[in-house]
Amino acid sequence: MMNANVQSKPVSDITDLPALGMDAGSIIEDFRRYFSHTLGRDQLSQSAYYVYTSLSLSLRDRLVERWKNTKHTYSETDCKRTFYLSLEFLMGRALGNAMLNLQVDPSTADELKKLGLELEDIIDQEHDAGLGNGGLGRLAACFLDSCATLQLPVKGYGLRYEYGLFRQKIENGFQLEEPDHWLRNGNPWEIERPEFSVRVKFCGSVAHYTESNGIRRANWKNTKDVMAVPFDVPVPGYRNGTVNTLRLWKSTATEEFDLSEFNAGSYAEAVAAKNAAEHITMVLYPNDASENGKELRLRQQYFLASASLQDVLRQWIERHGSDFNQFADKNFFQLNDTHPTCAVPELMRLLMDEHGLSWDKAWDITTRVVAYTNHTLLPEALERWSVSMFGRLLPRLLEIIYEINEQFLNQVKARWPGDIDRIRRMSIIEEGHERYIRMAYMAVVASVSVNGVAELHSHLLQKHLFHDFYELWPEKFNNKTNGVTARRWMVSCNPSLSSLITRTIGRGWITDMGQLQALAPYAEDAAFRAEWRGIKQANKVRLAQLVERDCGVVFHPDALFDVQVKRIHEYKRQLLNILHAIHLYDRIKRGDTQDWTPRCILIGGKAAPGYLMAKRIIKLVNAVGQVINEDPACSGLLKLVFLPNYRVSAMEVICAGTDLSEQISTAGKEASGTGNMKFMMNGALTIGTLDGANIEIREEAGAENFFLFGLTAEQVEDTRGHYNPGEIIAADEDLRRVMSLLQNGCFNAFEPDIFGSIIQSIYSQSDPWLTAADFRGYVNAQQQVAIAYRDQERWTRMSIINTATSGKFSSDRTILDYNRDIWHLAQVVVKPVSIL
Repeated sequence: MMNANVQSKPVSDITDLPALGMDAGSIIEDFRRYFSHTLGRDQLSQSAYYVYTSLSLSLRDRLVERWKNTKHTYSETDCKRTFYLSLEFLMGRALGNAMLNLQVDPSTADELKKLGLELEDIIDQEHDAGLGNGGLGRLAACFLDSCATLQLPVKGYGLRYEYGLFRQKIENGFQLEEPDHWLRNGNPWEIERPEFSVRVKFCGSVAHYTESNGIRRANWKNTKDVMAVPFDVPVPGYRNGTVNTLRLWKSTATEEFDLSEFNAGSYAEAVAAKNAAEHITMVLYPNDASENGKELRLRQQYFLASASLQDVLRQWIERHGSDFNQFADKNFFQLNDTHPTCAVPELMRLLMDEHGLSWDKAWDITTRVVAYTNHTLLPEALERWSVSMFGRLLPRLLEIIYEINEQFLNQVKARWPGDIDRIRRMSIIEEGHERYIRMAYMAVVASVSVNGVAELHSHLLQKHLFHDFYELWPEKFNNKTNGVTARRWMVSCNPSLSSLITRTIGRGWITDMGQLQALAPYAEDAAFRAEWRGIKQANKVRLAQLVERDCGVVFHPDALFDVQVKRIHEYKRQLLNILHAIHLYDRIKRGDTQDWTPRCILIGGKAAPGYLMAKRIIKLVNAVGQVINEDPACSGLLKLVFLPNYRVSAMEVICAGTDLSEQISTAGKEASGTGNMKFMMNGALTIGTLDGANIEIREEAGAENFFLFGLTAEQVEDTRGHYNPGEIIAADEDLRRVMSLLQNGCFNAFEPDIFGSIIQSIYSQSDPWLTAADFRGYVNAQQQVAIAYRDQERWTRMSIINTATSGKFSSDRTILDYNRDIWHLAQVVVKPVSIL
């Protein structure tokens, strides 16, 4: 029983503590206390992971001070807030980022060294928080960093997956997926907040009734509920005292188990509900090839939306009671792609069924507080849920969606009377043998803003994917070109280059990347170029060490480091890269090596477990690489590796050591890309098509500092219907020889026909990626790359200019654009922590 005196003690007396010191001595003292007392370690049990945990907890304490200050400031000012809803947050490692943003005394590393500990080794003990598949999740992480740095009151909401994106192994050249149990040792950066748990409903039935005032209401009953338990992760701004929040939801059963079942001896049945509940946040993005996979993914999406909205409404009611008149003026929700779109009908349900608002009032609020970011031009990547499955899982939401659709189609009919085909095209409900809900259409209908993530992407959304909606609401559509944070992708991952830049133009560029323009004149300074080149060479040595450790292949740092790392997908055209590698191999075997530029090609990325063609492409990379790397004729001229288990921490090494960035997607298919931006910032040159943000990268750097090839998006569309790759291959001797090597078993002597599907796709007249069509342009551009690289002074000038012109691709700029045009938040300056 709690002591009465303790219970009555004012909370402020418990929480008002002296501020923690930021000097090395204070941090090391806390580190030793955590290691010895909290974790119970001694000199005989100095596990590296416990060392990491102790240092992390010491820094988290300092983050918590600023975190509480931030939350109190937001509450006191009653500021407008934005809530960023995303199924993915690819945060990566937190320790190094916390040390950077907290401005931890650099001598802390020296004090650790006195204890026999290396800071880099401690940082390496942290597991990547792999709560995302790739660019979408990493973008969300960059956005949170920028919001905190810009002191904007933005909170992230996501899911706390027990198992993140799978760990990729390569066996006999094939991808094998292993579970990534990133939480197996706990996560020192999170704080569980069970007091804010909420109940999320599934299944059941809906009963309708009329209140005494004549208003019709709905009661969603007999539901199978799941508890959502929040875990909060701090998101520190760059040295400004602001620490925002990422709230991740974990699913648990409402009861641990059915006691009556347990007492009857049916243990399995007793815990069945608990197991089913926990499955929701067990694994990042289940494979949706099966009906069970589709159902689990929909459960995840609704679980995120419902838990997050209930959380926001709870906080509103705590501050403002049940008056929602000002709710739309104080709150905003940004949907990161279509995944969180269940938030639209769920917000309607909560406002009407739980808080008594009328349909018109609830719809007025919803359509003022929701905005939608689209991240794909591929129709198959947009969520479509069968009405039958959706209705079984979320019957009340289905009713609301039908009503939203009916009212929306009335607008369409009023604008285009009698245009039945347009009504069919625009309906949220896709009619057919089986009806489907088009989630992207619902997001467009409800949102006050719809944006793409690069100028071309946004244009193509308006012209093609959402053209009907653009004709109805042109004012809704806008562009917000993506960006990445310089704090992680330059300062943290490339400290030598960042130090050179700071010594040259000052440190203001770290929070205002436009200042990098001041570097441009130094491209003509021979001494500066030499120092720049030396830093790149050291970074290449570090990357070569990573390749040798993970692939067993030696990269020579003097060679051109040619890199393509991203999700494996046909539209990203890793296949085109492989065809070029085979072409180079063929040249070597024919003795065509005059004026040769040694080249080391690195390809990395994960294929979705159910994406068979992507997995076969990985096999091809490894097969071609094995032949090249084992052939003495290629020694010193050409290497090719597939780097397994590509992840954020690997990219931090890769982007700093890359010479050539491969951004070679079929024009009109890549929404934006963000890897292209990370490479550019770190001085890599880009070879690419006019696709996604490549167009803007080329505009900023100048055409002379970009290696362009390939059909434009318009030419791609014009080619369809009369594309004949057989003719292209027959007319191009180099491509003909490459295809002959592929077809004749040069790379699969003991596995006949294993690449038959790939060969067939290249020859297919319906190949949507037009691989053969862009081969010649790609090879010619690569030849220009080789010539440029042999002139190291020229290459270094181009490298410096790429970095100097990369300021547009800061996520700070992107977030400022979102805030200016969509969110309209005021900057909230947080009072700094006073250190005595």
